[in-house]
Amino acid sequence: MKKVIISIILIATSLASVNAQHIGTEYRLKKVIPVAGRQGIAIDENYYYVSNTKALYKYDKEGNLLLSNDQPFQNPEIANHFGDIDIFNGEIYCGLEKFEYGRGYNIAISVYDAETLQWKRDIPWAAESGQVEVSGLAVDREKNMVWMSDWVDSRYVYGYSLETGKYYTKMQCRPTPYWCQGIFIADGKMLFTADDGESTFHIADNIYIADISEVAYTGLVEGIEVVKDTPFSVKLDKKGKVVTRNGLIAGGAKAGRIELFREMNDFRRTGEIEGLSIDPTNDDLVVLNNRGTQIILGMSQGPFKEEGYTEEIRELYIYEKVK
Repeated sequence: MKKVIISIILIATSLASVNAQHIGTEYRLKKVIPVAGRQGIAIDENYYYVSNTKALYKYDKEGNLLLSNDQPFQNPEIANHFGDIDIFNGEIYCGLEKFEYGRGYNIAISVYDAETLQWKRDIPWAAESGQVEVSGLAVDREKNMVWMSDWVDSRYVYGYSLETGKYYTKMQCRPTPYWCQGIFIADGKMLFTADDGESTFHIADNIYIADISEVAYTGLVEGIEVVKDTPFSVKLDKKGKVVTRNGLIAGGAKAGRIELFREMNDFRRTGEIEGLSIDPTNDDLVVLNNRGTQIILGMSQGPFKEEGYTEEIRELYIYEKVK
């Protein structure tokens, strides 16, 4: 009987360790894998899932492509862009939008089957939250929530309840990691990748971290707010006065203290950092980086020919946790 109990405990411990990611404090580059996608990375026990702007890919952990979906959008006329992704309970969570030169439209959380890469359902976006773009998302497995980042205005990340499918709250990032590309959640903390270096000048991008262990519901409430002409300017009437609107608005926000987690100065070339994830089997930190092309307002303008590039190179950087 004692042996049976010990065996059950060992199996439960093993399963728990496989299904829980943990953030380290020091990492060492282990290998680099080329991939087709340029947006996001999600990891389960057996596979890497990579998002391209308009596709999903499934790789084994040696970098062999196993499956792809190059027509993933249900309504391609209103959505043309995936961001960073995450995987939870056999489903891939994708940030979906129509993206055009620095602005996102028609935002949604699209859920795909991890086995087939086929669409299953959408979780609707609450425009009243103030979010204007979705660069990536992450599932908080402990709180049963999904969060979305905003590349255009990275001051906030936005949380939704997976139980209700409704907007829950948002967190103000203090200070702001501008041009946030992807997020990941583990140990009650959120990791942010930020394209805040400068690829032309070879200045490294960064990963940041914030504590999100305490998150209170604020939801949407009836109120008055300023109408924005652009994400960073208000709309004025003919008399030069600020235009306001009545209706649902964000009911509040959490203040998030952001700290530098890691400067990514070991990329083969500074480019455009994208999504990140942690492997549930060994706590490897995996980061997607694109290099070789000039990026303006989030869109490629062609290769750095003077450096010998003829196309963009997309790579997964796999880091083993040292401590």
